[in-house]
Amino acid sequence: MTVLLPSGETIPALGMGTWMMAEDPSRRAAEIDALRTGLDLGLSLVDTAEMYGSGASETLVGEALAGRRDEVFLVSKVLPSHASAAGTVRACEASLRRLGTDRLDLYLLHWRGSVPFAQTLDGFSALLDAGKIRHWGVSNLDLDDMRELTALSGSCQTNQILYNLTRRGPEHDLLPWHASTGIPIMAYSPVEQGRLLDSPALAAVARRHDATPAQVALAWVLRLPQVCAIPKAGSASHVRENAQALELRLTPEDLADLDRAFPPPAGPTPLAML
Repeated sequence: MTVLLPSGETIPALGMGTWMMAEDPSRRAAEIDALRTGLDLGLSLVDTAEMYGSGASETLVGEALAGRRDEVFLVSKVLPSHASAAGTVRACEASLRRLGTDRLDLYLLHWRGSVPFAQTLDGFSALLDAGKIRHWGVSNLDLDDMRELTALSGSCQTNQILYNLTRRGPEHDLLPWHASTGIPIMAYSPVEQGRLLDSPALAAVARRHDATPAQVALAWVLRLPQVCAIPKAGSASHVRENAQALELRLTPEDLADLDRAFPPPAGPTPLAML
């Protein structure tokens, strides 16, 4: 399964997130093994950020990807406080050093801060010209922000947002707008950091498919062609479980049962963040 970017390039529909990795030294070897296992399984989109562990996540990702950089669609993010034109370039260069690479495939503004979009776009442009990033996008932007951004530039490749069964607000207006513009969504925390896994409704659907609740939650996010998902998995076994969600096709009955347990939004809902 793949998702089409506006550039015409495709990315894996299921990737790997790294938020909260590299925070426990005793987990480091397992986390690196998880990322390498994911690459072996074709989960070649890896997402990180300068904010994660104050750069420690990027360093861990760089270690995990050593010798395999060309297999990976690598994503990182600039903090809003660094997102001036010059600050964006400096932040990216620091991320590249930690990651041990000469380029990012996608560089995102982590969320909107006080710096005007135009300044951040100037930074992205300089990085594109220098070959230090291949594409740029944003994260945690709601509909009005996306309209403002795309009026300034038509080159945004994705919007990474919180989207899962318990966070369906974007379905009212943000997801339809994205579908109409061809800018895909990248869903973070697609299993709500594990909090979804105790749901009886998810368990019931999982039993029908001889699957796990996590696989059902991921398959639900991946049901939309313009959405990819970047769950974090800190062990190789967890990565393997996630990868099997790509084989799961939910039926109309499954989707109806999940709608009853997790109703879609009845009206506009502000975009949530974690």
